[in-house]
Amino acid sequence: MASIKSFEEIEAWQKARELTNAIYDASKGADFSRDFALLDQIRRAAVSVMSNIAEGFERNGDKEFVQFLSLAKGSCGEVRSQLCVALDKGYITPDVFSVMTGNAVEVSKLIAGLVKYLQASTMRGAKFK
Repeated sequence: MASIKSFEEIEAWQKARELTNAIYDASKGADFSRDFALLDQIRRAAVSVMSNIAEGFERNGDKEFVQFLSLAKGSCGEVRSQLCVALDKGYITPDVFSVMTGNAVEVSKLIAGLVKYLQASTMRGAKFK
């Protein structure tokens, strides 16, 4: 983590950004866009993933970063759950569902790997130097 200078360099954030854009694209459909509650919730959850990674990184402390990464990982699960609703209601196709849930799982795994690294690292961030 010492060589990462900005959250934009974090692969998990980059993939979360891609997931967010995919969610926005998939939720443009006529039926999906009329389901205001699900539309708002799934978009907020997707944005939450990348936002929590960014906010945690900017806190300059590994313990806080891990806390925010945990929130981001939870939001990945929320996105996957909401994708199930979208599939069940016919708002997205099974192929779109498969790709997007796969992307959400990938982001979740990247976040988990980053948490594991931070917890094992002796570096504690700028706040604790």
